[in-house]
Amino acid sequence: MRLRLADAQVVGYASHMLLPVELTESQIESLRVRAKALGISPEQLAAAAVADLVAQPADDFKNAATRILSKNAELYRRLA
Repeated sequence: MRLRLADAQVVGYASHMLLPVELTESQIESLRVRAKALGISPEQLAAAAVADLVAQPADDFKNAATRILSKNAELYRRLA
C-alpha cells in the first residue's frame, strides 16, 4: 500500500510526499475496516495517523521515531 501525503506545509520542500508503507494483510484489513467506519479512504486514515504522530510534542515524536527505526533496522539495511 502506498500513501500520498498531500498539502504538507513544509517550507523549502515539496508540498506533498509519497511514502511506500509495508503492511501485513491483517494490518491492511484493519486499516480498511477503520477507514470505512469513518467514511474515508485507507490512505486518508493513514495520512491522518502520520499527521497526528508528527504533530505530537518533539519528545513523543523522537521516542516513536526511535522505536520505529529500531524495529525496522533490518529492513532499512536490506533496502540500502
